[in-house]
Amino acid sequence: MRVGVLALQGAFREHILMLEAAGAVAHAVRLPEQLDGVAGLVIPGGESTAIAKLMRTYGFYEAIRERHGSGMAVWGTCAGAILLAQTIADALPDQEPLGLMATTVRRNAYGRQVDSFEADLAIGQLDLPFRGVFIRAPLIEAVGEGVKVLARHRGDIVAAQECDMLATTFHPELTGDLRVHRYFLEHVIGAG
Repeated sequence: MRVGVLALQGAFREHILMLEAAGAVAHAVRLPEQLDGVAGLVIPGGESTAIAKLMRTYGFYEAIRERHGSGMAVWGTCAGAILLAQTIADALPDQEPLGLMATTVRRNAYGRQVDSFEADLAIGQLDLPFRGVFIRAPLIEAVGEGVKVLARHRGDIVAAQECDMLATTFHPELTGDLRVHRYFLEHVIGAG
């Protein structure tokens, strides 16, 4: 299974390593034409405003929307979850979401970099708690019909799935635990 990781900014190398360890053929995507032939795309964590500007510059908004419409699964982690959303609650003027997933996401909901934390999460599809790493993390404020909430932290939605789209507001790629990456490969890709 070929999976691309958007490699414009952020934690893309870590995702590539985790996907490969989980059994996928993963590669960095730096140009829209590199989306051809991938079953899924990971939009990593990083700085959502910087990623948005680079996506616009290189023509990724149209390319990702088009490829998703043709069956490519998409997973957004942290900043990626912000960009995947239909609505960014506190968007900056030049920060456009992809508008693919029926979610409303709030940026930096838990505070600044110094407020970053880790927490054990009960993710319904996983048998044991998953250690979530939250770095300047967003939260999913609202979900639309058809979006399944997969995990919460203190009542806040931190993981959700809508058909062939996954959003996590934490960083599974920084844990060494392959279970969320395997979940993406096994239960999100091809779920559309």
